[in-house]
This record gives sequence, structure tokens and C-alpha cells, in this order.
Amino acid sequence: MTRQTVLLGMSGGVDSSVAAALLVRQGYDVHGVTLQVWEHEEQVATSKRWEERGCCKIGIARFVAQRLNIPYEVVDRREDFQQGVIDDFVAGYASGTTPNPCVRCNERVKLRSLHALAQERGMDYVATGHYARVQQAEGQWSLHRALDLRKDQSYFLHRLNAAWLPRLMFPVGHMQKHDVWREAEALGLPVEELKESQEICFVSHGDYRTFIGQVMPEVKRPGAFVRVSGEVLGQHEGIAFYTPGQRRGLGIAVGQRLYVQKVVPETRQVVLCTEEHLVQSDCYVADLSLFDHVIGQEEVEAEVKVRYATPPSTATLVPSDNGTLHVRFHQPQRALSPGQSAVFYDGDRVLGGGIIQRD
Repeated sequence: MTRQTVLLGMSGGVDSSVAAALLVRQGYDVHGVTLQVWEHEEQVATSKRWEERGCCKIGIARFVAQRLNIPYEVVDRREDFQQGVIDDFVAGYASGTTPNPCVRCNERVKLRSLHALAQERGMDYVATGHYARVQQAEGQWSLHRALDLRKDQSYFLHRLNAAWLPRLMFPVGHMQKHDVWREAEALGLPVEELKESQEICFVSHGDYRTFIGQVMPEVKRPGAFVRVSGEVLGQHEGIAFYTPGQRRGLGIAVGQRLYVQKVVPETRQVVLCTEEHLVQSDCYVADLSLFDHVIGQEEVEAEVKVRYATPPSTATLVPSDNGTLHVRFHQPQRALSPGQSAVFYDGDRVLGGGIIQRD
């Protein structure tokens, strides 16, 4: 009997490595692939500049593939990554928004590329080490949160094409993280090398402000710090370096804690406020990507995550005439950031999401 084939995205991290081992154990014909989106370790110069870093550990991925005796290759996707993720990231900050590059990378590069490769090669499934689940009920496929909610990555996956779901597999999505590490140790994988990164992969040697300033020096255009009342408090170095809720790095001493409330690109102003002025009871969400198309047609109550690290909050999603959603939170939210993703849930099922807009 011919084994079903799986194209597995391998980053060289513990999750995709354990995913590979699980799929092999389950009897699949696994083919490992690393999508090269940046320069990998073998090409890194001694200086290890940020331009030469990458999120994927190709050497470790290759080692794991050899250990499991599965085919492995590296596929160049640097141009797609530059255009679809980095250019979008820099342009977003330059225009005063706060984009999420991991959301765009999964949508435009990683899973899109893996799906296309699997189709070209006639392979049955695509798999990754993401913490999420795909389920089928009554002929309908849906994306769900991982069982380990502390590691759930469905927020980053909400822009996937729904047509991909029947062929998607997330082998560690039903596992707790400590069980993944235990599995890695039992397999004899190099657990000390399988470290996790919480950073944006292409700015791992410095913060994003340094990265943006180097890539697009023209964003360093001074403007005014102003209070909500309009009082001018001083000058900033450029709107690209400030985001709602930010307190550190303002360089303003006025005898009270001030936070960035918003940036105004048209006037290059950064508006500062006290803590109580950071909360909002609603926002508009556009550029929608929906699994459940009832949203957008009628009012729906859902749980909404407005950033990855923030717990979901109940809200009413109200369709607007211009194709956006008016999200009315039942409890006010702190420091909503235009450009970030708002992701909608019904329990653990992902309903879809979109991009938070300016007022």
C-alpha cells in the first residue's frame, strides 16, 4: 500500500523536529523542507550583522532529517519574504502603524509556499510545527486553537486560505509544550540546540527601531510630542519609532508617566497621554480574512484577541457598509494599535480576523 506523503516545513526548532518524528512514526512518507527567507548560519560572517540572520536553523533541520532518514532540502524564498514581509513591515511603521510580520509571513510566504510546493509535487499533505489544530465536522474544515493555550499560535495563522485546511497538519497542536520537549529528549534530538526564539527573526540583533532606521533612514523625520489637549511637550525623532502603549524611550520628563496614545502621520505628531486615556471601547477592522462568512453579514458575538500576548475579550462584531467590521468590546481594551491583527474566536474555533484601523 502506498504511504501518504507529507511536505513538512522544518525550521530547525524543537516543534517542527518533533512534528517530523511523529509523522514518521505514524507511517507517513515525510519530506522535510526549509524555506530560506534569510541568510542561514553557514553563510553568516563573523560580524553576524542583522542582515545575515535568519529564524531557521538549517544545519539542525538537516541533522534531524538525517537522523529520521527522511529527504530534506532548502528552498529559496528570500525574494518573497523581502517583498511580502520586510517591505510591508517597514512601510507600516513608516506610515504610523504597527504591523505583525509573523501573520504576514505565514499568509504570504511560509504556508503559501509549502502548499504550492506540495501541489507541484503531487503530495498529499502539508505540515508544520505550529501550535494549532485543524478539525473536520459535518464536512466542514475549521482552524482551532492548540490544546496548550499558552503556546497557541492560531493568532498568527488566521489569514490562511480556507481551501488549504483539508491538506494541513499540525502534529504538535494536540500536545503540551513539556511533552514536546520530553519527546525531543526521548528521540535523542539536540535539545540544547533546539532553542525557541521570541524575537522578530530579521531583527534578532537589535530592536526593530534600529532595523527600520537602517533600512529606511528617511523615517528619521522629527515631529512634535503633544498631549491629548494639543500642548507641545518636545520633539521626537520620527513616527516610525513609536507605537500605542509605549512608555520607555520617550525622553519626556513632565512629572507623571506618559504613554503613546497614537501617532498622526499627517502632522507627524506623537500624542502622549496618561494611563486612563489608553483604553478604547471599540475599533474598526478591515482587510478581513474570514473562515465563517456569517461575520460581515450580521451582528455576531465573539472573543477577540487584539494582539498575540493579550487574552481574548468578548465583543460584538457589527458589519459596516464599506466592508469593515465595527468591533464593540464589552470591556474596554488598552492601547489598540492600528496595523495589528484582531482575531475572532468562537470558543477554540478561529472565525477569522482583520487589521485594526486608525480612528
